[in-house]
Amino acid sequence: MKSKTQILSIMSTFGSPLSKAKITKQFKKVIAGSLSACAFLALSSCSQPEPSSSLSSILESGVLKVGSVYGRTTYYNGSTSPEGFEFELAQGFADFMGVRLEVYPYYSYRELLPQLDNHQVDLIAANVTMTEQRKLKYRFGPAYQSVNFELVYKKGEDRPRDIKQLEGDLTIVANDLYREPLVSIIDEDDAIFWRETDEKDIEELLEMVSKDELDYTISDSNILAVARRRYPNLGIGFSVTDTLQIGWLLNKDTDDSLRAALIEYFGSIQTSGFLSALEDKYFGHIQTFDYVDTRAFMRAVDRTLPTYRELFEAYAGENDWRLLAAMSYQESHWKPRAKSPTGVRGMMMLTLGTAKDMNVTSRIDAEQSISGGSRYFSSLLRRIPARIQYPDRTWMALAAYNVGLGHLEDARKITEGQGYNPDLWVDVKKHLPLLRQKKFYKSTRYGYARGDEAVNYVDNIRRYYDTLIWLEDQTELPSIEDLPIAPEEPLDEAELENSDGNTNDTPPENKPEETKE
Repeated sequence: MKSKTQILSIMSTFGSPLSKAKITKQFKKVIAGSLSACAFLALSSCSQPEPSSSLSSILESGVLKVGSVYGRTTYYNGSTSPEGFEFELAQGFADFMGVRLEVYPYYSYRELLPQLDNHQVDLIAANVTMTEQRKLKYRFGPAYQSVNFELVYKKGEDRPRDIKQLEGDLTIVANDLYREPLVSIIDEDDAIFWRETDEKDIEELLEMVSKDELDYTISDSNILAVARRRYPNLGIGFSVTDTLQIGWLLNKDTDDSLRAALIEYFGSIQTSGFLSALEDKYFGHIQTFDYVDTRAFMRAVDRTLPTYRELFEAYAGENDWRLLAAMSYQESHWKPRAKSPTGVRGMMMLTLGTAKDMNVTSRIDAEQSISGGSRYFSSLLRRIPARIQYPDRTWMALAAYNVGLGHLEDARKITEGQGYNPDLWVDVKKHLPLLRQKKFYKSTRYGYARGDEAVNYVDNIRRYYDTLIWLEDQTELPSIEDLPIAPEEPLDEAELENSDGNTNDTPPENKPEETKE
């Protein structure tokens, strides 16, 4: 989670003039102009001045009050500070206006609505979809995301393809966010019954489906994408809704000033790239889902990771041991003797040159490999330009570990040449694959590279890392044996050992010294 200062720093890096002083000054000019006009009209009509606008009230109090609900995609307490996609968006809006953010999190959407109705909060940021019913009761800020609502079942069971094929218990979260999509697809003559619960949130219901404690539930696609990394046996029966847009909810009585500020804010972060970077941070690496890979990883966590966990913890240095473990799984599937066709070896898939630089005498020794790989990764982190912020700095260092720091720099130059921000991973990842195209790599220093594999490499590690973080927070780990067995093709050992795609055939003299091959 980025601090207030970091967000402002990043936004200014994007090219948006978002210093607090400038923004506050601009808003105060607007408000002053509006109030002057009101005063003039009041004097000319001999009536009382109009009350302060919703925006001027926020600026004068110096506080933006935002209501939200607890959840991974909304607001939660991280290890050191609050986190969540909606929280970071709200923090950005408060910084945009130069005011302090106060978040009021609740355990359910239903508890939150009265706070908005009674003007206890200025807005609600909680993944609220823009339905026609909701638009009649409230106002919305601009749309910034879209989702579908999906009927979720456990893989291995009969897949329902429409509402009439449900055979079992359907339980949803007890609020309009989940009820309205369901009601919209049920005909008056259909006797479809479901239960609603205030005792469970959507993540708990999804876990119940995974454990065969519940037949069906309904989830929005963003939350489901995150949950499937933890519970790979969750399946999608059918889409309950068409695509719905998400926006912040405002009181119906709110005047246009606050909504105008929201339009300005979301426009600026879309232009600057901040919104794309934030979406990539929370959702970018989970949009693709591989059931077999996820299940294999969960099995390896249960059976293999305990053997090497102490080594990852001992040699992680300033890095999170779980990130180091995720890297090692992507590299070798935690196999000390793994070897790729290009000669990289061991738990961390080190080249002979890298092993020599890191004083590793045996690449197939698990302890030496983990120690050397960790120190090498730390060296790459230090060599990433200092202006690049976390977590982008981490993702770029991971890409460099895979494809080489030189190729990464080539991709960053291509990114900048295409008019995008070379300091944002979300922009660089779009342009890394261009290193395979002659019209681009012929003008680079280090030439051809399979940059698309580096993108997949980073995305996979981020998914494994997220799963390890989640597992650490559980008091009872999910049993791998509870997951249904799907037909699996036998995995070729060479493919397994070469899981990082290290088959770059660029001639050695054209490679940067950091390239692993």
